[in-house]
Amino acid sequence: MVQLRIEEILQEQGKSKYWLNQKMGNMCYRNFNNIINNNTTSIRFETLDRLSKALNVPVGDLFQEIPDHTETEFN
Repeated sequence: MVQLRIEEILQEQGKSKYWLNQKMGNMCYRNFNNIINNNTTSIRFETLDRLSKALNVPVGDLFQEIPDHTETEFN
């Protein structure tokens, strides 16, 4: 399973969620918080691009792969 690692990046950079929300153009805080906390099933490419630019990291660095023991392996 893949999840966003935005909170980790913010912590590494010494920045806050509030700072990021401001950089993102004050998007709806509920939606913003869901993205940050990985409580979403989809995210727009435009949002990924804005996150990448605001955090000054490549888009790929926004993600991490974690084991998912609930899904059946595909062979």
